[in-house]
Parts: sequence; C-alpha cells; structure tokens
Amino acid sequence: MSQNFQPTCDVQALKARAKMYQRIRQFFAERDVLEVETPVLSQAAVTDVHLASVPALRHVNGQQQTHYLQTSPEFAMKRLLASGSGAIFQICKVFRDDEHGRKHNSEFTMLEWYRPAFSLTDLMHETSVLLNVCLAERFSDLRPMVLSYKHAFQDRLDINPLQATLQQLKDTARRVGLNLDLGDDRLAYMDLLFSHVVEPSLGFDTPVFLTDFPPEMASLAKVKTDEDGEQVAARFEVYIEGLELANAYDELVDAEVLRQRFVADNAERAAQGLTVMPIDEHLLAALPHMPECSGIALGIDRLLMIAQYKLKLEQVITFPADIA
Repeated sequence: MSQNFQPTCDVQALKARAKMYQRIRQFFAERDVLEVETPVLSQAAVTDVHLASVPALRHVNGQQQTHYLQTSPEFAMKRLLASGSGAIFQICKVFRDDEHGRKHNSEFTMLEWYRPAFSLTDLMHETSVLLNVCLAERFSDLRPMVLSYKHAFQDRLDINPLQATLQQLKDTARRVGLNLDLGDDRLAYMDLLFSHVVEPSLGFDTPVFLTDFPPEMASLAKVKTDEDGEQVAARFEVYIEGLELANAYDELVDAEVLRQRFVADNAERAAQGLTVMPIDEHLLAALPHMPECSGIALGIDRLLMIAQYKLKLEQVITFPADIA
C-alpha cells in the first residue's frame, strides 16, 4: 500500500485558494449577486459529444437509479433563474470523466454566475473586474482585449474557419505539421488547429476575450449574425497565457431549439458509439420562464495556476484523481 499521504500542493496554495474564495464572495456580495447551492447528482446529464459524465448508482424511494455527477451546475442554476432567483453565483465541484493532465483533473472547482439583463459586453466588463480582483498580486491592471474566433484563425493560419471547407482545413493542418487523420469531421479539424496553433498563443500580452465562435459550437448559447453577415455563436472564452479560464454564453431561452440541439447531440453520440444521455426535461420546462441573461463558468483551479505562477493543476489542488 502506498505510504504517500501528502498533497500535491503546498500550504501556500491552500492559503491562496482560501483567500481567492473570500475575494470572490466579497465581490458578488457587493453587487447583490446571491450565492446558491444546487445538487451535484442529477438524473439527467449533459449531451455534449465532447464531455463525458461520471455515472453513479443511488437509490431514490427504494429504487436503484443511475444518476450523473454534474459537469457544470448550469442546468440547475437555470431552473433557479426561471423561478425568480435573480442574479446568482456558485462555487462548486464539477466532474468530467477521464480528463487528466497538466491542465485537467476529472474533479475540479468551478465558479459559475448568471446575470439577468446583462449583455455579453456587460459580462465581459464584470469578468475583467473580477480577474483584476483575483489576480491583484500578480498583475497591477489587466485590460483584456476582445478578439473574434474568426480573426484569431486568420491572424495565425490565414484561413476563415467559418467558411473553410473540410479539405481546406485538412490542408491547413498538414501545412502546420498536424498529420492526424480525423476522417470527414470538419469540426474535429477546426478544434485540432485551434488547440495546437491558436489557443497556445492567446493571452500573453494581455487577457483575451475570444468571441463569436462557429455556430456549430453554440452549445447552450444563442446564434447571431456578426459584422460580416456570418452566423456565429453568441459566446466568449477567456484566455490568459494560453490557458482557457472561462466560457460565457448569451443564454439560449428557446426550449424547442435547445431540445433540437440535445437530440442532435445524442444522435451524434450514438453514431460515435458513445452513451446516449438522458435529456433534462426539468430544464426544458423551466426555460420559457427564464429571463434573458448572460452566464459564465470560470475554472478556479486554473485561475489559481495563473495567480501562483504554477504550470500544473496538481500544484494548486490537494489530491488529484490518481491519489485521491
């Protein structure tokens, strides 16, 4: 039996985490954003093809059921919004199966908050202020820049990902030395180019708010038209030093459109031999009552990596999955 009982982070990292939680709670208290708590286990689960939920067996009223650990508190928080909660935030544990590495652990800590009547621009501003509060010891005055997904691709790869054909994406991947065969999956090639060429270059001079993703990547965000008349997802991600910290949506409140996306996700999951996930009917029932709002999920552990000059997630968490 292993005798290594020690955490992978030091005491300074524990203190930094506690201080960050205090700052976050004070930040939202000053803005009358209510802290909430929602279930970690749910009978429904995310249908996203690129996310794997962790199943758990439990008994409800004497009946054994398969429920799922949350990949995000999003669905439950939206039910609260639909019930009149107003602006809310939550700091919680989330789970994504078999995600491990320098930037990943299958159990991690997320800050998620929702702002009724906020535009994405409003939310960008608030996120910028919060980053300055949380990273005050490291950066004196962070001023994030806004960059579209399309222009990030054009600047680094000289290709418009919104218009590029599958063959053009394949050719571009080969040109930069990415010789993987991903079949005819256009989005997979786009993600390959983004993760290997675009993402590692983002946010070194100043944080980057990456906006206007391809419409196929809308997930639970609305779709809109950009300045060039092209369809894009109304969402943004936050990058500092090549590390994705947060993901934000102008939240979709059309239950029928969201149901169609869930069904399409499950069809793709079935085609790929993945588990078809139960759809959250509670969320779909709540959506017509939900206010127009913007919401964002921010990875606390990664934020601590930036704050503490750390290169590995294990340096800011106590016990990663392999020794938990």
